[in-house]
Amino acid sequence: MNKFDRTDLKFNPIGVIHSPYKKREDIPSGKNTDTAGYENTEGRIEIFEKYRDGLKDLEGFSHIILIFAFHLSQARGNLFAHPPYDKKKRGVFATRSPHRPNPIGMTIVRLLKIEKNIIHVSDIDMLEGTPVLDIKPYTLRDRKNDIRLGWLEDFNSEKK
Repeated sequence: MNKFDRTDLKFNPIGVIHSPYKKREDIPSGKNTDTAGYENTEGRIEIFEKYRDGLKDLEGFSHIILIFAFHLSQARGNLFAHPPYDKKKRGVFATRSPHRPNPIGMTIVRLLKIEKNIIHVSDIDMLEGTPVLDIKPYTLRDRKNDIRLGWLEDFNSEKK
C-alpha cells in the first residue's frame, strides 16, 4: 500500500452540534453568496469530556473553524452536485454540498463563550447531532484578499 492509499483512515468525533436546525431543509440556503440566511443563528458545541482540556485558550478567539461529518449524507462518492439555487450540475469540489466522496464539512462560526465543555456559537449552519471532528482557531492567515468566486460570481452580479 502506498502511503497515500489510506482506506483505513478513521475519525473519532470530539463533540456534537446542538442546533435549531433539525432537518436539512431547515437550513437557509439562499443564493446570496455574502449572506446565506443563517447569520446570528445560535447553537452549541458539546465537547466530549475527554477532549475538554483541549479548549484551553480558545475563548480569546472571535471565530473558530469547525470540521465536521455530514453524518446524514446518503450519497457518498458523488462527483457532481446541484446547488439548491442553481439549475446546473456542478463538480462537487466547486460546491458546499454534503454529498461528497468523503462526507466532511467545514464552516466558520462566531465564538460567543465557553462554559465548561460547551462552546456557544453563532452563524451555525449544521444540523442537530452533527459530529464535530476538529476545531481550529480562525486567524489572520485564514483571511484572504482578492478572492475569486468561480461560478458563484454570476449570482453576485445579479445582486447589483
